[in-house]
Amino acid sequence: MLTFKYTARNPATGQKITAAIDAESELSAAKIIREQGLAPLDISPAHDSSNNPIAKLKGRIKPKDKVLFSRQLSTLINAGLPLVQALRSVAEQTSSKPFKVVIAKVINDVEAGSTLSSAMAKHPQVFNDVYINLIAAGEASGTLDKALERLAIQQEKDAELISKIRGAMVYPIIVLCVMVVVVGFMIVKVIPQVQQLYKGISGAHLPFITVIMIDISQAIIKFWWLFIVLTVLAAFITSRWARTGPGKEVVDRLKMRMPPIGPLFMKVYMARFSRTGATLVASGVPLIQVLEITGRSINNVHIEDSLKKATDKVKGGMALSDALNGDPNFLELVPSMLKIGEQSGTIEQMLGKTADYYEREVDNEVKAISTVIEPILMVILGVVAFIIVAAVLLPIYSLAGQTIIK
Repeated sequence: MLTFKYTARNPATGQKITAAIDAESELSAAKIIREQGLAPLDISPAHDSSNNPIAKLKGRIKPKDKVLFSRQLSTLINAGLPLVQALRSVAEQTSSKPFKVVIAKVINDVEAGSTLSSAMAKHPQVFNDVYINLIAAGEASGTLDKALERLAIQQEKDAELISKIRGAMVYPIIVLCVMVVVVGFMIVKVIPQVQQLYKGISGAHLPFITVIMIDISQAIIKFWWLFIVLTVLAAFITSRWARTGPGKEVVDRLKMRMPPIGPLFMKVYMARFSRTGATLVASGVPLIQVLEITGRSINNVHIEDSLKKATDKVKGGMALSDALNGDPNFLELVPSMLKIGEQSGTIEQMLGKTADYYEREVDNEVKAISTVIEPILMVILGVVAFIIVAAVLLPIYSLAGQTIIK
């Protein structure tokens, strides 16, 4: 059951009534309201995240929710349940409230005569192009359950790739956070005490490195708020710029070329292209449409441009492998495997094998980067610690030297 807010008019008195009601869908809510002798004017989910930015932020639909939805719906349809009944059953088992709202709207549209793909297309923030086109292909071919199963596998593979990358970043982030805290404490608490200690000693000349650290310490203590404002402002401007056309081009190019993350991201993109392409081809989506959908799903403007150029060449009669051959935005294995698939009529299988290969390569690349990053971070941490310790201890050795000379 879902809770809906509604506004209705009492035909007898003309009075407007605003209240809440529990029902399985908006259609069911409207039926209950009419049975009460009221004329419904507006019905909306009580927890509709689309009209509430805070609810949208708190109630994001997780990838695992969509994976479970796809698998459960596939199983129920394969078992012979009618589509609407299967959707209702899945909605009851879904723990995500925002997702329940979306599924309820999909059920309403399907009950009103819409196809499942058309109903899902009204919620692009939940169901992307790949999802909608696979559902449409499954409906057209009568293999909706298989299309949903492929979608679940596709989503699991994507989530696994993202999880590996995020997992590799946990250790460096923890080390950097500890480094920032320790350095901040030394600069704000220890360095000022060094300055006070040597201020009253006549003839004491602080080393250059200590003077620099004291100046930095005083600047941070006096203008800490300015540093925070500038940091937040810089982060905000950079994030906004990165979403613009020129900014996204620069960021996407850095992802592909900057060591050590460049090789990793290239393999991630190749794995995503191959896996998405294999899933779409297996569902019977035309090749031109496969290239257009895959280009949008990879989330890199340079690879998307390469696929647009390849699409134009394929429309002109060129083989896809030849269209991608020599493109700097694609690794050599992809067109090579595509060529084998085109010659043998097994493009789906070749793309699947390519995806498997690059997914294993991503795993190896993540491990290699983690192995390299750890000693680099240790060296950086050691250098920073040495500078701070030198700034504290050098004045002591300087004073000791002056005392011995005297």
